[in-house]
Amino acid sequence: MKITRVTTHHHRTDFTYGASAGGVGGNLHLKAMDTLLVRVETDAGIHGWGEGFGFTLVDTTKDAIDRLIGPACIGQDVRDIAALMRMLARRFHNFGRNGPVTFGLSAIDIALWDIRAKAAGKPLHALLGNAARREVPAYASLLRYGAPDDVARNVTEAVARGYRHIKLHEFDLRCIRAARDAAPREIPLMLDINCVWDTEAEAVQFCEDVAGLNIGWVEEPIWPPEDIPAIARIRAAAATPISAGECNGTVEDFCRTFETRAVDVAQPSITKIGGMSAMLEIAELAREAGVRLVPHCPYFGPGLLATLHFLAATEEAEPIEIYFADLLRAPYGDALVPKGGMIAVPEAPGLGYEPILD
Repeated sequence: MKITRVTTHHHRTDFTYGASAGGVGGNLHLKAMDTLLVRVETDAGIHGWGEGFGFTLVDTTKDAIDRLIGPACIGQDVRDIAALMRMLARRFHNFGRNGPVTFGLSAIDIALWDIRAKAAGKPLHALLGNAARREVPAYASLLRYGAPDDVARNVTEAVARGYRHIKLHEFDLRCIRAARDAAPREIPLMLDINCVWDTEAEAVQFCEDVAGLNIGWVEEPIWPPEDIPAIARIRAAAATPISAGECNGTVEDFCRTFETRAVDVAQPSITKIGGMSAMLEIAELAREAGVRLVPHCPYFGPGLLATLHFLAATEEAEPIEIYFADLLRAPYGDALVPKGGMIAVPEAPGLGYEPILD
């Protein structure tokens, strides 16, 4: 079965996320929600969908696929995903092992797994593991508001929608305390501070300041995110669990993370790290290292859907990240909107859903 065509589709939609009037879209300052959908077609009449990271960078990733990666895929056999992805990674490694080219390779890999599962006539999770969960718990990943009243209002709304895990992108202690006051005490708060601190002392002090607030983890505690030894030292001194990994570009980055015991929770992003193939490798490494793996997936397309299948198949149940934003036109309509804090896993072959194109 050989690849005959690779096409990209830029899906853009308006969204709301509960900010006060005049607010912008969180720490990324999003004005719209952008998703890069990638379709891989074969001579067997089977196609697959992938997604490359993301947000305001989608046009750059799209260009990498359209001009570099897509043409190199034409005529390639899809049956040996590992061999094909290894060839593409080696061919384009001079353009960097992190960033738009890797994001584009991630999209191709996800699409190839969609094709493999469709060819087998099985939902993707059935090829990945035996857990066969019918639904996966979701955690609400709130965008950054920077205002305690906004934080409290949206945490209250997330709880009302059934979420029992909540992540903030706040580092202001007033906002974090407002969230803690708004949520029942038994609901853990995860804190993604996006590398805001420049020194280890600041990061450790922050962890001490929030330690009594039922914190699930402190995510990416220091700049730059690839300073794995610094993260390891923070973890050794911190009063809270530490997580990281969304900015890692390779499986080897996670090898170093685990070797240095840098994290309690590993967070590979399937649209950044190399797709499902890399996710499976990292999952095995995490098991050997005794580290929880909770994927990073604040997106709405095939990357979210592939992550859902991964979590439906894993031995240890973990929650899936859902960006707490209401899209006017989501890539899958309402299919992936959590109900009662849970997302149903599709049982149709492959990823199970077809995206709705503009």
